[in-house]
Amino acid sequence: MEPISAGYFRQVMGHFVTGVSVVTALDGDRPAGITVNALSSVSLDPPLVMIALDRSRVITPVVRSSGRYAVNILGDGQQALSDCFANAPVSPGRDEFCGAAWQHGPTGQPILDGAIASLECTIVETFSAGDHDLFIGRVDALTTGPAAPEPLLYFRRHYVSIERAATARVEGKPEG
Repeated sequence: MEPISAGYFRQVMGHFVTGVSVVTALDGDRPAGITVNALSSVSLDPPLVMIALDRSRVITPVVRSSGRYAVNILGDGQQALSDCFANAPVSPGRDEFCGAAWQHGPTGQPILDGAIASLECTIVETFSAGDHDLFIGRVDALTTGPAAPEPLLYFRRHYVSIERAATARVEGKPEG
């Protein structure tokens, strides 16, 4: 079999629709952030989530050394923040925290104003996987925005919006 190129792998994985979030952490008293779509819930009891961060990114050692991070789930009106925290050439840039308004959350992590939801986490396990580190975090605090706009979504290297024409009941394994 031929080796799989990173570009082709990225193209194929682009067929999976993901939400967009910004992982934030404190570097001393200074906030840092990066756009990620590698976020997954892991467990309900205890509440755990996983983020995947490229080891070459500036925020990865910040998250590792602080032992904590926040996940800020972006709404459909926050594309500019997503682009900036993904290191787009804009001003103010990521070094200036993208000019984003933020507050300390209940556990002290940077929570972006306008995020549709935020999770503050303490790292309980870290795994090395390829060129990324997987951080499993225990969710210590949850925050939701005052209004629930639609999420910012990413598909085939483009942002997409939800158009609500109809809803369908989810069929599956009964809960409880």
